[in-house]
Amino acid sequence: MNFTTAEITAWIGTFLWPLFRIGAMFTAAPIIGARSVPVRVRLIFAIAVSLVIVPVLPPMPAVEPFSWAGLVIILQQILIGVVMGFIVQLIFAAIITGGQMIAMQMGLGFASMVDPQNGTQVPVLSQLYLMMTTLLFLGMNGHLVLIELLAESFRLMPVGGEVMVRDAFWAVALWGSQMFAGAVWLALPAVASLLMVNIAFGVMARAAPQLNIFAIGFPVSMMMGFVVIYMTLPNVIPQFDSIMQDAFSLIRTVLTP
Repeated sequence: MNFTTAEITAWIGTFLWPLFRIGAMFTAAPIIGARSVPVRVRLIFAIAVSLVIVPVLPPMPAVEPFSWAGLVIILQQILIGVVMGFIVQLIFAAIITGGQMIAMQMGLGFASMVDPQNGTQVPVLSQLYLMMTTLLFLGMNGHLVLIELLAESFRLMPVGGEVMVRDAFWAVALWGSQMFAGAVWLALPAVASLLMVNIAFGVMARAAPQLNIFAIGFPVSMMMGFVVIYMTLPNVIPQFDSIMQDAFSLIRTVLTP
Protein backbone atom coordinates (compact mmCIF):
# COMPACT_ATOMS: atom_id res chain seq x y z
CA MET A 1 0.00 0.00 0.00
CA ASN A 2 1.58 3.24 -1.19
CA PHE A 3 0.71 6.76 -0.11
CA THR A 4 1.87 9.95 -1.74
CA THR A 5 3.01 13.03 0.15
CA ALA A 6 -0.04 14.94 -1.09
CA GLU A 7 -2.41 12.30 0.30
CA ILE A 8 -0.70 12.27 3.69
CA THR A 9 -0.77 16.09 3.80
CA ALA A 10 -4.47 16.11 2.94
CA TRP A 11 -5.25 13.57 5.68
CA ILE A 12 -3.27 15.50 8.27
CA GLY A 13 -4.86 18.82 7.27
CA THR A 14 -8.36 17.39 7.37
CA PHE A 15 -7.98 16.82 11.09
CA LEU A 16 -5.32 19.37 12.00
CA TRP A 17 -6.97 22.61 10.85
CA PRO A 18 -10.29 22.02 12.69
CA LEU A 19 -8.39 20.89 15.79
CA PHE A 20 -6.65 24.24 16.13
CA ARG A 21 -9.92 26.17 15.90
CA ILE A 22 -11.74 23.84 18.30
CA GLY A 23 -8.85 23.74 20.76
CA ALA A 24 -8.53 27.54 20.79
CA MET A 25 -12.25 27.93 21.40
CA PHE A 26 -12.18 25.46 24.31
CA THR A 27 -9.21 27.30 25.80
CA ALA A 28 -10.95 30.70 25.73
CA ALA A 29 -14.51 29.54 26.46
CA PRO A 30 -15.92 29.44 30.00
CA ILE A 31 -16.33 26.25 32.07
CA ILE A 32 -14.08 24.00 29.94
CA GLY A 33 -11.52 26.81 29.66
CA ALA A 34 -11.36 27.46 33.41
CA ARG A 35 -7.96 27.34 35.06
CA SER A 36 -9.17 24.53 37.31
CA VAL A 37 -9.64 22.28 34.26
CA PRO A 38 -6.37 20.48 33.37
CA VAL A 39 -4.88 21.07 29.95
CA ARG A 40 -5.06 17.35 29.20
CA VAL A 41 -8.83 17.39 29.74
CA ARG A 42 -9.22 20.31 27.31
CA LEU A 43 -7.07 18.51 24.77
CA ILE A 44 -9.14 15.32 25.09
CA PHE A 45 -12.36 17.29 24.63
CA ALA A 46 -10.92 19.10 21.60
CA ILE A 47 -9.79 15.85 19.96
CA ALA A 48 -13.14 14.16 20.69
CA VAL A 49 -15.16 17.03 19.22
CA SER A 50 -12.82 17.19 16.22
CA LEU A 51 -13.33 13.49 15.51
CA VAL A 52 -17.10 14.01 15.58
CA ILE A 53 -17.20 17.22 13.51
CA VAL A 54 -14.54 16.48 10.86
CA PRO A 55 -16.62 13.94 8.82
CA VAL A 56 -19.36 16.54 8.18
CA LEU A 57 -17.06 19.45 7.34
CA PRO A 58 -16.37 20.74 3.81
CA PRO A 59 -13.08 19.70 2.15
CA MET A 60 -9.98 21.20 3.69
CA PRO A 61 -7.27 22.94 1.63
CA ALA A 62 -4.33 20.74 0.65
CA VAL A 63 -1.64 22.86 2.29
CA GLU A 64 1.60 21.63 3.79
CA PRO A 65 1.19 22.03 7.59
CA PHE A 66 4.86 22.99 8.08
CA SER A 67 4.92 25.64 5.35
CA TRP A 68 4.37 29.39 5.66
CA ALA A 69 0.88 29.02 4.20
CA GLY A 70 0.15 26.33 6.79
CA LEU A 71 1.38 28.59 9.59
CA VAL A 72 -0.93 31.38 8.41
CA ILE A 73 -3.90 29.00 8.37
CA ILE A 74 -3.04 27.80 11.90
CA LEU A 75 -2.94 31.38 13.18
CA GLN A 76 -6.26 32.13 11.48
CA GLN A 77 -7.94 29.11 13.08
CA ILE A 78 -6.58 29.99 16.52
CA LEU A 79 -7.81 33.57 16.13
CA ILE A 80 -11.31 32.46 15.13
CA GLY A 81 -11.54 30.02 18.03
CA VAL A 82 -10.29 32.55 20.59
CA VAL A 83 -12.78 35.19 19.39
CA MET A 84 -15.69 32.74 19.72
CA GLY A 85 -14.67 31.70 23.22
CA PHE A 86 -13.96 35.28 24.29
CA ILE A 87 -17.47 36.43 23.33
CA VAL A 88 -19.04 33.71 25.48
CA GLN A 89 -16.57 34.46 28.28
CA LEU A 90 -17.89 38.02 28.45
CA ILE A 91 -21.34 36.66 29.38
CA PHE A 92 -19.99 35.26 32.63
CA ALA A 93 -17.82 38.36 33.16
CA ALA A 94 -21.03 40.43 33.14
CA ILE A 95 -22.52 38.17 35.82
CA ILE A 96 -19.41 38.48 38.00
CA THR A 97 -19.35 42.27 37.61
CA GLY A 98 -23.04 42.51 38.52
CA GLY A 99 -22.45 40.42 41.64
CA GLN A 100 -19.55 42.70 42.60
CA MET A 101 -21.79 45.77 42.31
CA ILE A 102 -24.40 44.24 44.60
CA ALA A 103 -21.79 43.00 47.08
CA MET A 104 -20.12 46.42 47.32
CA GLN A 105 -23.47 48.13 47.84
CA MET A 106 -24.63 45.82 50.64
CA GLY A 107 -21.27 45.68 52.44
CA LEU A 108 -20.10 42.24 51.40
CA GLY A 109 -17.27 43.44 49.21
CA PHE A 110 -14.69 42.32 51.76
CA ALA A 111 -15.99 38.73 51.72
CA SER A 112 -14.09 37.35 48.73
CA MET A 113 -12.78 34.03 47.52
CA VAL A 114 -10.80 32.67 44.59
CA ASP A 115 -12.77 32.36 41.38
CA PRO A 116 -11.90 28.94 39.90
CA GLN A 117 -12.96 30.20 36.47
CA ASN A 118 -10.33 32.94 36.22
CA GLY A 119 -8.12 32.38 39.27
CA THR A 120 -8.81 35.85 40.73
CA GLN A 121 -10.34 37.13 43.96
CA VAL A 122 -14.04 37.99 43.59
CA PRO A 123 -16.79 38.57 46.19
CA VAL A 124 -18.62 35.51 47.46
CA LEU A 125 -21.85 36.94 46.08
CA SER A 126 -20.35 36.94 42.59
CA GLN A 127 -19.52 33.26 43.09
CA LEU A 128 -23.16 32.61 43.94
CA TYR A 129 -24.35 34.25 40.73
CA LEU A 130 -21.57 32.60 38.73
CA MET A 131 -22.42 29.09 39.94
CA MET A 132 -26.12 29.68 39.31
CA THR A 133 -25.59 31.00 35.78
CA THR A 134 -23.14 28.18 35.01
CA LEU A 135 -25.84 25.66 35.90
CA LEU A 136 -28.31 27.68 33.81
CA PHE A 137 -25.90 27.66 30.88
CA LEU A 138 -25.59 23.89 31.05
CA GLY A 139 -29.29 23.40 31.74
CA MET A 140 -30.24 25.50 28.70
CA ASN A 141 -27.86 23.40 26.56
CA GLY A 142 -25.67 26.40 25.97
CA HIS A 143 -22.63 24.14 25.59
CA LEU A 144 -24.41 22.18 22.85
CA VAL A 145 -25.38 25.39 21.07
CA LEU A 146 -21.76 26.52 21.28
CA ILE A 147 -20.54 23.28 19.71
CA GLU A 148 -23.21 23.66 17.00
CA LEU A 149 -21.96 27.18 16.29
CA LEU A 150 -18.43 25.79 16.18
CA ALA A 151 -19.43 23.28 13.51
CA GLU A 152 -21.38 25.97 11.63
CA SER A 153 -18.35 28.27 11.70
CA PHE A 154 -16.54 25.98 9.24
CA ARG A 155 -19.36 26.62 6.76
CA LEU A 156 -19.60 30.38 7.40
CA MET A 157 -15.82 30.86 7.43
CA PRO A 158 -14.12 27.85 5.78
CA VAL A 159 -10.53 26.95 6.48
CA GLY A 160 -8.27 28.79 4.04
CA GLY A 161 -11.08 31.11 2.95
CA GLU A 162 -11.90 34.66 3.95
CA VAL A 163 -10.81 35.76 7.40
CA MET A 164 -12.45 38.15 9.84
CA VAL A 165 -12.36 41.76 8.71
CA ARG A 166 -11.77 44.85 10.82
CA ASP A 167 -15.50 45.41 11.35
CA ALA A 168 -15.72 42.01 13.03
CA PHE A 169 -13.06 42.93 15.57
CA TRP A 170 -14.77 46.27 16.13
CA ALA A 171 -18.05 44.45 16.81
CA VAL A 172 -16.29 42.25 19.38
CA ALA A 173 -14.80 45.35 21.03
CA LEU A 174 -18.23 46.98 21.20
CA TRP A 175 -19.60 43.78 22.71
CA GLY A 176 -17.32 44.51 25.67
CA SER A 177 -19.70 47.34 26.57
CA GLN A 178 -22.45 44.75 26.85
CA MET A 179 -20.56 43.26 29.77
CA PHE A 180 -21.06 46.46 31.78
CA ALA A 181 -24.60 46.96 30.47
CA GLY A 182 -25.53 43.41 31.46
CA ALA A 183 -23.90 43.85 34.86
CA VAL A 184 -25.86 47.05 35.52
CA TRP A 185 -29.04 45.36 34.27
CA LEU A 186 -28.49 42.54 36.73
CA ALA A 187 -27.53 44.70 39.70
CA LEU A 188 -29.85 47.68 39.15
CA PRO A 189 -32.80 46.47 41.31
CA ALA A 190 -30.56 45.65 44.26
CA VAL A 191 -28.44 48.78 43.90
CA ALA A 192 -31.52 51.03 43.64
CA SER A 193 -33.14 49.43 46.68
CA LEU A 194 -30.00 49.68 48.79
CA LEU A 195 -29.52 53.27 47.66
CA MET A 196 -32.95 54.11 49.09
CA VAL A 197 -31.91 52.44 52.36
CA ASN A 198 -28.75 54.56 52.50
CA ILE A 199 -30.77 57.72 51.78
CA ALA A 200 -33.12 56.80 54.61
CA PHE A 201 -30.18 56.37 56.98
CA GLY A 202 -28.82 59.72 55.83
CA VAL A 203 -32.11 61.42 56.69
CA MET A 204 -32.11 59.67 60.09
CA ALA A 205 -28.56 60.82 60.75
CA ARG A 206 -29.56 64.43 60.07
CA ALA A 207 -32.75 64.19 62.13
CA ALA A 208 -31.15 62.40 65.11
CA PRO A 209 -27.38 62.97 65.20
CA GLN A 210 -27.08 61.13 68.50
CA LEU A 211 -27.94 57.82 66.81
CA ASN A 212 -24.99 55.62 65.84
CA ILE A 213 -25.94 55.10 62.20
CA PHE A 214 -22.82 53.11 61.45
CA ALA A 215 -23.67 50.56 64.13
CA ILE A 216 -27.17 49.87 62.85
CA GLY A 217 -26.77 50.80 59.20
CA PHE A 218 -24.34 48.05 58.28
CA PRO A 219 -26.42 45.05 59.46
CA VAL A 220 -29.65 46.57 58.15
CA SER A 221 -28.08 47.18 54.72
CA MET A 222 -26.79 43.61 54.63
CA MET A 223 -30.16 42.13 55.64
CA MET A 224 -31.95 44.33 53.11
CA GLY A 225 -29.48 43.20 50.48
CA PHE A 226 -30.26 39.54 51.12
CA VAL A 227 -33.99 40.27 50.89
CA VAL A 228 -33.54 42.08 47.56
CA ILE A 229 -31.37 39.25 46.23
CA TYR A 230 -34.05 36.74 47.21
CA MET A 231 -36.71 38.80 45.44
CA THR A 232 -34.69 39.40 42.25
CA LEU A 233 -33.09 35.98 41.74
CA PRO A 234 -35.96 34.73 39.49
CA ASN A 235 -35.31 37.66 37.14
CA VAL A 236 -31.73 36.50 36.55
CA ILE A 237 -32.94 33.65 34.31
CA PRO A 238 -34.52 35.79 31.53
CA GLN A 239 -31.71 38.34 31.79
CA PHE A 240 -29.04 35.67 31.39
CA ASP A 241 -30.96 34.05 28.53
CA SER A 242 -31.19 37.40 26.72
CA ILE A 243 -27.46 38.08 27.09
CA MET A 244 -26.65 34.54 25.94
CA GLN A 245 -28.83 34.85 22.84
CA ASP A 246 -27.18 38.17 21.97
CA ALA A 247 -23.74 36.59 22.32
CA PHE A 248 -24.60 33.68 20.01
CA SER A 249 -26.06 36.12 17.47
CA LEU A 250 -22.86 38.14 17.60
CA ILE A 251 -20.78 35.02 16.95
CA ARG A 252 -22.81 34.32 13.79
CA THR A 253 -22.44 37.94 12.72
CA VAL A 254 -18.68 37.94 13.26
CA LEU A 255 -18.23 34.69 11.34
CA THR A 256 -20.22 35.94 8.35
CA PRO A 257 -17.79 37.53 5.86
